[in-house]
Amino acid sequence: MAMARFVARPNRFVVRAAWPEGGEVRAFLPNPGRLRELLLPDAALTLVQPESPASSGGPVRAARATAWTVAAAEREGAPVLLHTHWNNRVAEYLLDHRLIPELAPYRVVRREITRGNSRFDFLLEGPAGPLLLEVKSCTLFESDVALFPDSPTDRGRRHVEELRALAGSGCTAAVLILAHSPRVTTFAPDYHTDPAFAAALCRARHELKVIPVKVEWTVDLRLTDRVERLQVPWDVVERENQDGGAYVMGFRLDTPRTVAVGALGMFRFNAGHYLYVGSAARGLDARIRRHLVRRKRFHWHVDWLRDAADGVKAWPIRGTERMECQLARSLGEQVKAGPAGFGASDCDCFTHLFYHETDPEGERWFHQWLGAWRTRAIRMR
Repeated sequence: MAMARFVARPNRFVVRAAWPEGGEVRAFLPNPGRLRELLLPDAALTLVQPESPASSGGPVRAARATAWTVAAAEREGAPVLLHTHWNNRVAEYLLDHRLIPELAPYRVVRREITRGNSRFDFLLEGPAGPLLLEVKSCTLFESDVALFPDSPTDRGRRHVEELRALAGSGCTAAVLILAHSPRVTTFAPDYHTDPAFAAALCRARHELKVIPVKVEWTVDLRLTDRVERLQVPWDVVERENQDGGAYVMGFRLDTPRTVAVGALGMFRFNAGHYLYVGSAARGLDARIRRHLVRRKRFHWHVDWLRDAADGVKAWPIRGTERMECQLARSLGEQVKAGPAGFGASDCDCFTHLFYHETDPEGERWFHQWLGAWRTRAIRMR
């Protein structure tokens, strides 16, 4: 085991990290999630060397291109497990030591069992008969709220729907969600990121056992026996998970541009990153998709900026609360204001466009700001 600092993520499964004594290493990242709030510049990473096929009893494989594997990333002084291959080992340890009360009567019979069109993590056996168990690893946290997933997961949604169908035919089934943070008290499916998964889990909770728990790791990456059940505000999730709310668009300009913005006139935009705040009471996803494409009939001020931008991103904030202007004022406390009146024709805000020299997605404040707004309804319930 060794410590290093995050430098870059060339692709989903590889990171570049810097050793404390100097020099860089490429390490395998066994986690396809976005992890953007964890893999920030200079974040502390725990690296491990993989088990050999001989010691693990696995097949002999060709030599790996990376000698190290990312096991965890530090957040607020505590490690967060990123090694998804270890997640099932953690679940099996908790099951063997009866640390999850709802599953204490069960024992593991088999790992990776196929039913229908999917393969599930465990088959358990208990006094009431067999139980199919699917395990999910949760690494996204804001304040005291754990959120899953951190990126859209069709596979995860299918697992939930197929487990629900099996439960409807008489099979006992459960989803165990392991939140790798000792600070959280609440779990919620992240309906901002994946509304389809959130809706599927809400529907399935009446037929399945949905068991979110938090686990704790020591600084030297040892699992403690402190396990705690998390509460789930199902009513809030079902109410807020809709195709409406607010959104933030991010636009990247690689060089300065002079842009004609409709009736507002000509504006000089410096190279850098621009954040635009908007809303849609209905059709939020369609509105965002429209902002993502270039070729369209221009209507909103942001359409002209999108046409000039070299890159674009979007962050939806779903919900029933009208928060567009609150979001704009809050964002204005963090970054520089853009042109007066931009996106603010029908309100008294100075602007709904803001400027930052560097990509805000690579900075901790942005993830904290976005996460606070996304969990607002849950924390205020």
